[in-house]
Parts: sequence; C-alpha cells; structure tokens
Amino acid sequence: MRYTIALLAGDGIGPEVINEAVKVSNAIAKKFKHEITWTPALTGACAIDAIGVPYPDETHDICMAADAVLFGAVGHPKYDNDPSAPVRPEQGLLLMRKKLGLFANVRPTFTFPSLIDNSPLKRERIEGTDLVFLRELTGGIYFGEKGRKDDGETAFDTCTYTRAEVQRLAKKGFELAMTRTKKLCCVDKANVLETSRLWRETVQAMEKDYPEVTVSYEFVDAVAMRLVQWPNSYDVLITENLFGDILTDEASVISGSMGLMPSASVGEHTSLYEPIHGSYPQATGLNIANPLATVLSAAMMFEDAFGLKEEAEAIRAAVNKSLEQGIVTEDLAKKGATVYKTSDVGDWLVANL
Repeated sequence: MRYTIALLAGDGIGPEVINEAVKVSNAIAKKFKHEITWTPALTGACAIDAIGVPYPDETHDICMAADAVLFGAVGHPKYDNDPSAPVRPEQGLLLMRKKLGLFANVRPTFTFPSLIDNSPLKRERIEGTDLVFLRELTGGIYFGEKGRKDDGETAFDTCTYTRAEVQRLAKKGFELAMTRTKKLCCVDKANVLETSRLWRETVQAMEKDYPEVTVSYEFVDAVAMRLVQWPNSYDVLITENLFGDILTDEASVISGSMGLMPSASVGEHTSLYEPIHGSYPQATGLNIANPLATVLSAAMMFEDAFGLKEEAEAIRAAVNKSLEQGIVTEDLAKKGATVYKTSDVGDWLVANL
C-alpha cells in the first residue's frame, strides 16, 4: 500500500521527536512492504517566522491532500512571554483544527507494567487503567466571541455550543464505547452552565440509540477528583473543549510521564496524530526529549487512519520492549541507569523492528 503523510514538525522539540517517529514508520513500512511519501509543511512559530502566519494556506493544502497528518508541537517562549503578540503559534493549531474539521480529540490513558511505579499515584490505584477521553475540539470557549471592554478593564470569553456539535462528538463516544466495555461518561457542569445542560440533555436523548451502553453523567470537578482516586473506574469519557483540555493533561501523568501518551484528532477531513506534550523549548536541540509519545501516535495513525492493526501492534510491542529493557530518555531513566538520547531510542526501535 502507498500512503502520503503530511509532516508538521512544528516548534521546539517537535522536529526531534517527529524525526524518530518517521524512522520507526519507515522501518514498519519496509517490514510490511508499504510505501510512504512524507510531505513536510510549516506550522506554529516557525511558520510565523518564515511567512508571518502560523498555519499557511500551503500547509492546509498539503494536509487536505494527505492520507494522514503526523504533528509535533507548537509554541515558543517569545510568544508565551508576550501577551500582546498579535499572532501566536497556538492560533495556527486552532485554525488547523477548524479548517480540517477536527472536532474530536481522542486521548487514551493507559499504564505500562514496567513503569507503574513511575506514576505519582499509588500502584493499587492505577493498575488496570485503560480509559479514553473524547474532547470536543472546535467549539466552546476557545472559539467563542472574546474581547475587552470598559477601556480594557473587563475581558470576556464566550462559551457557545450547538446541539449538532454535541451530537457528532457524542456519536463517536457511543461508537467507541460499543467497541470497549460499553461504559460512557458524559463530563459537564450542568448544575451551573447552560452549555453543559445542553450537553446533558443531548446525550440523554441519544441513549435510546445505544441501549447496550451504560451512560453516567458527572460534574467536571468530581471527575478531576476521581481521576486521581480511581482512574480505572472509567472507560470512555466525552466532554467539551475546555474541560477536556484540563482533564486529559491530568490523566496523562497517570502513566508516569507526559512523554508517553499519544493522541488523534479526527473529524471531517484528514485525521491528525500527535503526542500530547508541548514544544518543551528548554530542551530544543539537546537530543533529550522522549520520542515515545510521538512514536505511539504513529502507531495510532497506522491502525486508525490506514487500518493496519498488525503494523500498529508491532510498533507498540517494540515500545513496550524498550521500556522493559530501560532504553529510555532521562525522564524515565532509573537512578544510576544508562540514559539514552532521543535519537538513540529511535535507532533502537528501528533495529528491534
């Protein structure tokens, strides 16, 4: 099979971790006799520096023409530290989601047996954790009306959702739950927010179409607490944009490192696969960043975008083996153990495959 993949490395450590995922993907393609054409494109701070916009039209055209997008990270301190900057890297990320119709962010959280004691939570609380968040990605407060008034002394951000936006996200949640343990949790703040009441009534109306799925409704603050206390009580969770942004970052540390969790953003056009971590600018060029989340994102791409489950499982098996044998970067290395560079981990995975 032949596949064209848009390669958006982005900023900071993005190019470094993307490079290792490309090496692993090429090794898998060779092993299973596939052909991959990589098409690099600019996004984020590097795109602003080059042409003045964070998500150029040319990049969008490349993404639309591709079978999938493999994405690194965006962000740079010169924009983070300047609240008055008129153009920001993150604007490119939001625009990309909107233009590609990426309305559902799929973020799994699971544990690795060899790293269970790396988690800040006790072993008995997290063993068996295997949950998936579906976060609505193109609506809510991030895309609502915003601005200043009263001579700049008052700021506002408006959270708006339509029933159709909730339905299309919830439909993916129900469908995913049917392939797993048939448990779905709708996360909202319906005791306070009108948008959350719309979410809840919309999901309740859809229950009849999925009679095998057991649905629960929980307030976002309660879920934040239970993710620390009993994360293995959840399976599939659906929620709006802001709540999902916060909760998925909280869930990500259950595994012991943000450098381990992959994600996918899916919707109307080309699906995008990316690690959940940011651009980590302090580590740029040091060859110390953990590439495994990006490599596992590539595994998600092979399975979900291309339907190549065996290839995806081969990548995951190699990653698990690298963790078991301690072929890891400094964030996961045990005291006194050998610390491997980003490129060393990628080379080991390729050799193992």
